[in-house]
Amino acid sequence: MAYASFGDFVQRLEAEGELIRIRQPVATELEITELADRQMKAPGGGKALLFEQPTVNGQPSPFPLAINTMGSWKRMALALNAESVDAVAAELGSLLRAKPPMSFREAIRLLGHALDLRHARPRLVQDGPCKEVIHRFDPPPRRTQPWPKAPDILRDPDAARHAPLPTLLNLPILKCWPLDAGRFITLPCVVTRDPDTGERNLGMYRMQVYDPTTTGMHWQLQKVAARHGRRYYEKGERMPVAVFLGGDPVYTFAATAPLPDGLDEFLLAGYLRKKSVELVRCETVDLEVPADADFVLEGYVDPCEPLREEGPFGDHTGYYSLPEPYPVFHITAITHRKHAIYPATIVGIPPMEDFYLGSASVKLFLPVFKMNFPEIVDIALPAEGVFHNLVFVSIRKTYPMQAYKIMHGLWGMGQMMFTKYIVVVDHYVNVHNTSEVLFHLCANTDPQRDCLFTRGPADVLDHATQQIGIGTKLGIDATRKLAGEGFPRPWPPLIEMDPTVRTRIQQLFPQS
Repeated sequence: MAYASFGDFVQRLEAEGELIRIRQPVATELEITELADRQMKAPGGGKALLFEQPTVNGQPSPFPLAINTMGSWKRMALALNAESVDAVAAELGSLLRAKPPMSFREAIRLLGHALDLRHARPRLVQDGPCKEVIHRFDPPPRRTQPWPKAPDILRDPDAARHAPLPTLLNLPILKCWPLDAGRFITLPCVVTRDPDTGERNLGMYRMQVYDPTTTGMHWQLQKVAARHGRRYYEKGERMPVAVFLGGDPVYTFAATAPLPDGLDEFLLAGYLRKKSVELVRCETVDLEVPADADFVLEGYVDPCEPLREEGPFGDHTGYYSLPEPYPVFHITAITHRKHAIYPATIVGIPPMEDFYLGSASVKLFLPVFKMNFPEIVDIALPAEGVFHNLVFVSIRKTYPMQAYKIMHGLWGMGQMMFTKYIVVVDHYVNVHNTSEVLFHLCANTDPQRDCLFTRGPADVLDHATQQIGIGTKLGIDATRKLAGEGFPRPWPPLIEMDPTVRTRIQQLFPQS
């Protein structure tokens, strides 16, 4: 069954022994980060944490905060309400491989897939728990002058105490790392719409808090929401934006999933939760959000306003991303559940919670990669590569230069365009074992012959590139070499014990 609320998911984590409650007050300024970072770097991702009394400048927030809720394979599976992430991937893969039925038995099996898909399409409802409390704000006058440097507006201990509920002043928004420019909303599900086609997008972009009703909107230039924004800028029209937090955790996963542009992420969410996502219209903008969300921030981006400096921010690269100009999000309303839980995460030097989110996406979309490249056996994104910097891929190699075909193909697929290093190995190499990959990388390559340099789009957060958004990529062919690839020598066999000897020793020494 789908989760009825984020609180429902948190209770499930506690019942499974995956949650630690912290009842004493803990500061949203750095202290929660320190505790969460220790859990994320514990073996297997540690535990999720529920802070019952998070404080904002010493004042208790009325809302508890949960963090690291998807920071292990078990919790990631629980978020998807599944036995394992691999089981979800296998189910999705079987659906993608479904063929026209050739018998009654096959027809019944295909019908089962179709019954699952009836849940995929979202449906509109009149009301929902996300509107139990509604607070509207008067829109500010349009700004034409440059924005001042943003102070940390939550320094005043009395600000949160006297602020009406709810505002950004009393939400337990984290200041994650010492050099961060302020407080950042780190798990926002951002809803935008293409002004030409009406297609909806659900993405995740960090939001720096500037004051009680404005934030930065860090959608990078290659993101779908940024493309939507460019069209509004060309039209000179205010862009409606809705941001929600919480609800079924599958929404957070869907917001980070690498879906093709134009494919509604709520379809994926409905399929994964096996229940249609119920959407409710916002109060002040023409957009829809999940009715079971915990918090909703409604508002707009004004294309006639100047951009505003956003950052620094301690990012998933393990370094601070430096200040850059980004659009300003003006909040016109905040709605929430009466008993809402604020979801948060932190990013930084790996391993972190985002490793499991990214790896789960790779597992689920591996069947899509295989549809395009049937020779692919498996793909892994090691934690050290902080998402897409480093990709290991194993293939069944049958013809010369096949590894290079895979490199170019992957660089052309969605967010894989940001990958700096691709290492291609043979089918029998376990790409999830970094030590094994490195062994074959060192053993099977001649650096000059087997390395391919190219140029392309880069992650704007990559501080090592000469220019923002433009970088160099390296592909390494660590597969066995074929004669057709100009390799004149015989390729030696890998050392392996005789299977009969291995079996006999196992029988003689079963405890060895």
